[in-house]
Amino acid sequence: MLFSQDIGIDLGTANTLVSVKGKGIIIREPSVVALDVRMTPPKVVAVGEEAKRMIGRTPGSITAVRPLKDGVISDFNMTSDMLRAFVRKAMAGNPIARVRVMITIPSSVTEVERKAVHDAAKNAGARYVSLIEEPMAAAIGAGLPVAEATGSMIVDIGGGTCEVAVISLGDIVTSRSIRMAGDKFDEAIIAYVRRKYNLLIGERTAEDLKLSIGSAYPYAGEGKVTVRGRNLLDSLPKNVEISAEDIREALEDPLTQIVETVRTTLEKTPPELASDIVDRGIILSGGGALLRGLDKLIAKEVGITVKIAKNPLDCVAAGTAVCLEKDNLHIGGKRNG
Repeated sequence: MLFSQDIGIDLGTANTLVSVKGKGIIIREPSVVALDVRMTPPKVVAVGEEAKRMIGRTPGSITAVRPLKDGVISDFNMTSDMLRAFVRKAMAGNPIARVRVMITIPSSVTEVERKAVHDAAKNAGARYVSLIEEPMAAAIGAGLPVAEATGSMIVDIGGGTCEVAVISLGDIVTSRSIRMAGDKFDEAIIAYVRRKYNLLIGERTAEDLKLSIGSAYPYAGEGKVTVRGRNLLDSLPKNVEISAEDIREALEDPLTQIVETVRTTLEKTPPELASDIVDRGIILSGGGALLRGLDKLIAKEVGITVKIAKNPLDCVAAGTAVCLEKDNLHIGGKRNG
């Protein structure tokens, strides 16, 4: 069958990236859907960036939600609607009846969760759907020699999951996936600020704190940021100064879990491949790789050099793009018709 277009989709908890064969990454938008709940069934009024701007700022009739949680689909219909909107945007108004899609999934998903992603893509209009595991796509996108008989280790930290995998000869040798990533970082910051300062802040404020002064390791020029929230003692607005050390303390538990996942994966790696990893180092990808000092923290704890991939946010999407260019829709994943 001749397909009109090949599309790769990095379906993330926080953001969705879409690449088109021959064009590269052309869509990079939040995985958010805004619904008008007055309609039966609720009507989609916006997706992506436009919908994200509505979070926490919408009237009662409009609800902005994220249809994926911890790397898997939590609302099938909304995910289908979001994918359909992104695919149509990628096709620039052209018919989507013969679209072939490669879509990413966490390595730990169950068969039910895998089928949900496949069916959502089919429901969005794809004629053919192929699934690829996120760490494999990330490794390909980061330029690791995944097809060679040598061990490569990737740590991909997205919005919903942290994927750690050792890859050799085009397949995943050993891997671990934990639902501890960017979203959990934000939740940890919210809980810490609430506990220490009796201040309630929202997700967007927590994310801003993480990006502006967040770190996994002390760094030069650490500062403070003034944030506004609701005082839990009198329910009135209140300003509080938050330091980089505060954020580091808030992130201690989730970061410890990530380090332990890396250590456990290394312990399960065959000695020959482990030797390759010691020589080549560990590669960090995903939005979590941008947290200041995370590479230093992991390197200190496991005793292996850690490097941040070039363009870590794009590694998974870039990996699907490489597979599309090479017409290899089955590497590291499972074929689905």
